Amino acid sequence: MPLCFRLSILMGLMLQCAHVSIALGSQGPNFVLIISDDQAWTDYGFMGHLHVDTPNLDELAAESLTYTRGYVASPLCRPSLASILTGLPSHVHGNTGNDPATGDTTIRNMKSRAYPRHDSLHEVLYDRLRKLPNVVRVLQESGYATLQTGKWWEADPREFGFSRAMTHGDHARGARHGDDGLTISRQGIEPIREFLDGVVGVDGAEAKPFFIWHAPFLPHTPHNPPDELLAKYRKVAPTEPVASYWAMCEWFDQTCGELLTEIDHRGLRETTVVLYITDNGWIQHPMKANRFAPRSKTTPYEGGVRTPIMLRWPGHIAARLDTETLVSAIDIAPTILGISGMTVPKSMPGIDLRDTLALKQRRAVFGSDHPHNIPDVHAPTEGVESRYVIEGPWKLIAHGRPARKVELYHLEADPYEKVNLSEARPTVVSGLMVKIQQWWSR
Repeated sequence: MPLCFRLSILMGLMLQCAHVSIALGSQGPNFVLIISDDQAWTDYGFMGHLHVDTPNLDELAAESLTYTRGYVASPLCRPSLASILTGLPSHVHGNTGNDPATGDTTIRNMKSRAYPRHDSLHEVLYDRLRKLPNVVRVLQESGYATLQTGKWWEADPREFGFSRAMTHGDHARGARHGDDGLTISRQGIEPIREFLDGVVGVDGAEAKPFFIWHAPFLPHTPHNPPDELLAKYRKVAPTEPVASYWAMCEWFDQTCGELLTEIDHRGLRETTVVLYITDNGWIQHPMKANRFAPRSKTTPYEGGVRTPIMLRWPGHIAARLDTETLVSAIDIAPTILGISGMTVPKSMPGIDLRDTLALKQRRAVFGSDHPHNIPDVHAPTEGVESRYVIEGPWKLIAHGRPARKVELYHLEADPYEKVNLSEARPTVVSGLMVKIQQWWSR
């Protein structure tokens, strides 16, 4: 075994011992989970973008255990966010699309089943998710104050473990994907300041530990960045829509800086774990404003499913840039619970992001892509469009429609998935297909 690998394992064990002693103290650390909304894995300074400036996230990455090969469980926001919440793949938690389908097509797909009202269809999705363990509820039941801000699809957040929430989730009041919560960061972070005022004393001592779900509607459309940022990117972007999107990425970075500065000014840096992930990718269409290009959002390609994942806890988790290890959105929940010293529910198959050895032994990560509108909420996986597995340098995409060929890419040599090697490497394809089937049927 190489010396560097033995040292990596030893460091991981030392960090695990350190976190146990902290977690068993008077109270666990605080958590801030930052979730970007519609941003490609390439669109950060630390990921090598030549024009997009993200100084605050670059600094966070430098201070974090940063994985550059992270993957979401689904390339669409609602199923992706539900996977972060529950630690489950989307085909297991069942909220596979953003909305229940309505209309004649849905009635045909539902065969003989009686067709209920649209609100009732949503309630099927809510009820299924309510019954599952989730990271927020476990924290709240263990004494954490919990705040929801930004993107949220699943009815009233307080039904899922949040003690305070910006989103009301009431369809009768026009709720969809976050409603009032979507103002966070676009209109400042005052709700977070008010929440912190209630759980942190004037001397910086926490009355109780806290968890903040921070999922601002950024850089999501509408792409309406501040004028000075748009003017900056007009000088370097190939088109106006691209300039607007790049400006949104920097605006989002600025708002992250505002939040992280607030944590620091309150003396909470050392007692607060900051995690970062995006919900799904976005490649800006070069000619159409507020539209994504092919092979990005809603697709299983890297532009739709890859994301950096960061974990910062000064003095407890060593900062390191990891460009090889595969990690997944389903690892977020068990990581938070592991750090807090709580028992991870058996339903969560993810791995603590600090456990380097276990991550390497897992070897592969998986995900699936489903229709934007769920054809049948009672059988949400029937309309699966594709399933994907990444193992080492290989990525296999198996489409749900038989007419579409399986796709195999060597991501080290071909990170933008231009050359399909499925016919040239049939043994690799068959081996990865077996792994997809095993994962799907668990």
